[in-house]
Amino acid sequence: MKVAIIGGTGFVGSYLIERLRADGHTPRLLVRPGSESKVDRPDGCERVTGTVADPQALADCLQGTSAVIYLIGILREFPARGITFEALQYQGVVDTLAAARLQGVPRFILMSANGIRADGTAYQRTKWRAEEAVKAAGLRWTIFRPSVIFGDPRGRMEFCDQLKRDIILSPLPAPLFFPGLLPLQAGRFELAPVSVIDVAAAFAQALTDPRTESQTYCLCGPDRLSWKAILTTIAAACGRSKWMLPAPAVAVKAAAALLDRYPWFPITRDQIEMLLEGNVCSGDDGLARLGIRPQRFAAPALDYLKD
Repeated sequence: MKVAIIGGTGFVGSYLIERLRADGHTPRLLVRPGSESKVDRPDGCERVTGTVADPQALADCLQGTSAVIYLIGILREFPARGITFEALQYQGVVDTLAAARLQGVPRFILMSANGIRADGTAYQRTKWRAEEAVKAAGLRWTIFRPSVIFGDPRGRMEFCDQLKRDIILSPLPAPLFFPGLLPLQAGRFELAPVSVIDVAAAFAQALTDPRTESQTYCLCGPDRLSWKAILTTIAAACGRSKWMLPAPAVAVKAAAALLDRYPWFPITRDQIEMLLEGNVCSGDDGLARLGIRPQRFAAPALDYLKD
C-alpha cells in the first residue's frame, strides 16, 4: 500500500516510516524545503517537496495513494515564523482533507492528543477542531490520541530527552509544579507515557484493520506516574539523582508570560496548565483494544538517555 504521510520527518514519523516499510508499505512523505536530510533511509521512501500550506504539493503527495496519515503537531507557537497551532494543527488538517477528497484517497488517519477539549488551551482547541473536521469529511477515518510519547529521539525532539536537557542536567532544582498557594499536591499530577514503538504499531494496524474505522483511540502506557516519579525515573536512567523543590504554578506562569515568546525559555503558560491537568487514559485503553502490549516507562527502556 502506498501511504502519504504529512509530518513524516518528525519523531513519531521516523518510527512510523520504519514500521510501514517493515510491513511492506511504501511511504510518500511531504518534506519541507531544507528538511530533506531529516528523512531516515530516503531510498525506501517517495518524497514530495513542499509544505502543508501548498495545495499543489499536497495534491502531488496524495495522488495515487490509498491512505494519508497526518502527524503534524507542535508544542508551542512562534507566529513571527508562521508556526501556529491554527495553521499546523487545524488548517493543515482541513487542507489535507480537501486534497484527499480531490485525489480520491479514501482513508485518513490523524494523530491528535490525549486530553484535548473544545474549551481548553489553544493547543487543545485546535486539535479538537481538527478531529471534528476529520469526522465530518466523509472519509474512512481513525483518530489516535497519545499521551506523552517516549523513545530514542534519533536527533529529534522527544519528551524525556527534553526533560533531561532542561531539568535533569540543569544546576537548578527540578520544579514540582503545584496549583494554588499550598504545596500539598506538588508534583503529584499524573502522566501515562507511551512508547513511540507502540504508537507506530497502532497507526500501522489501522491501515489494514477495518475495525479501526470511525474509531478514536487514546494511547497510554501501562503506568500512571506522577511528575515527580517521571523526573526520578529519567534522572536514574541518566545515572543521576536530582534535587526537587515545589514550584507554584502561578509564579512560573508569571515568568512565562514575559519570556515564553523566546525559544530558549523551556515552558509556556499553556504547557504548565496542561501538565497540571495530567494526561492519563480514563476508561479507554486504546492499546488493549488494538491487542498491543505496551512497553513500560522504566529505566531499561530509557537507555538512550545515558550520558
